[in-house]
Amino acid sequence: MQPTYSPDTDEFRSKITAFLDANLPEGWAGIGALAGEERSVFQKQWRATLREHNLLAAAWPAEYGGGGLTHVEQVILNEEFAKRGVPTAGANDPFSIGMVGNTILVWGTEEQKAHYIPRILDGIDVFCQGYSEPDAGSDLANVGCKAELDGDEWVISGQKIWTSAGSTANMIFTLARTAPENPKHKGITFLLVPMDQPGVEVRPITNMAGHDHFCEVFFDEARCPKGDVLGEVNNGWAVGNTLLGFERGVNATVTSLAYGAEFEQYKEMVVERGLADDPVVRQDVARFHTNVQIMRYRGMQALTRFLKGQNPGPESSIGKLFWSQHHQAITESAMNVLGADGTVGFGTDTRGGLGAPPIGTPNTAGNWMASFMIARPGTIYAGTSEVQRNIVGERVLGLPKEPRADAGPWKDTK
Repeated sequence: MQPTYSPDTDEFRSKITAFLDANLPEGWAGIGALAGEERSVFQKQWRATLREHNLLAAAWPAEYGGGGLTHVEQVILNEEFAKRGVPTAGANDPFSIGMVGNTILVWGTEEQKAHYIPRILDGIDVFCQGYSEPDAGSDLANVGCKAELDGDEWVISGQKIWTSAGSTANMIFTLARTAPENPKHKGITFLLVPMDQPGVEVRPITNMAGHDHFCEVFFDEARCPKGDVLGEVNNGWAVGNTLLGFERGVNATVTSLAYGAEFEQYKEMVVERGLADDPVVRQDVARFHTNVQIMRYRGMQALTRFLKGQNPGPESSIGKLFWSQHHQAITESAMNVLGADGTVGFGTDTRGGLGAPPIGTPNTAGNWMASFMIARPGTIYAGTSEVQRNIVGERVLGLPKEPRADAGPWKDTK
């Protein structure tokens, strides 16, 4: 299960560390040490630096403007960047490059690749994800946002919810219902839709941590060109699942690094507050240490499969289920350690985003309170824990599938 790298990769790892040494600001402590506008400015400048050195979309073929790295080199790059608390792309690029850009390379026509790939790399087209809806969260195939063909354009009406980074994007890749008379998985089309147009309204949603990372998006007869279907009409479910499968392998060993850094801050806080000998707290310390090691070894297992050319399978749901529950547990314990100080610090946090705090985030009560609140939806977004358990039970353990009552048309159109 221990992944091994060929000897020639040592040279590449040294090349990446040298690049970081040469291009990071003096005294760099991790992006978590930057807050507000300072972080935003750095991310924009850093993205330009990566683009200049062909390290943005580093594993894309050089013919499409990528760095032409092998998958192994991409893994090494991600590891070294994660250790230093450095982003591998811009703020919206997990959607623009990691999701839809990769999917365009798989499903796109040559015309679509020629048009969109350079615009994504240059930051002209900035994407967000239009998947979830009020009635289509865990059951994503139940999307009701509709698209109807009107001459050379698709006319789109409906609503999307929990649209991460929706307020900073000018494009949205959208699953829309184009054949309501078909079974629900077979009547969906994957569309690339401009957001800067009449008929698209974006409403930021402020969460309980005070962040507005995600939004509601409303379509009222918005339009996109007929040719901006990715894949085939009514085959959007297959395209959408391709998109969801990206970045599992190359990030396999990164999760434990992020949660390991958070655990080190937890231990520091325990010691500072004189609770290192408390038997209950010591049990938590042991449990969280074990959790991080499990993440590390599961990452190694996934990476070993990846390096053998095996695609990520349903067992990846175990990882999502595990880290989301761990994050809730460690932040709950942190609140117990902080006691009343946890509430005093509310509103003073500098961290942002989802999951573990970025490396460099100050070890303060305010940031632990923010992490506590940010961890709450972790068992919901990106597939609820209930969905993950079903996947593990049915597709990993081979348990009987739950009965389905949705094999017929999505909607009776008679």
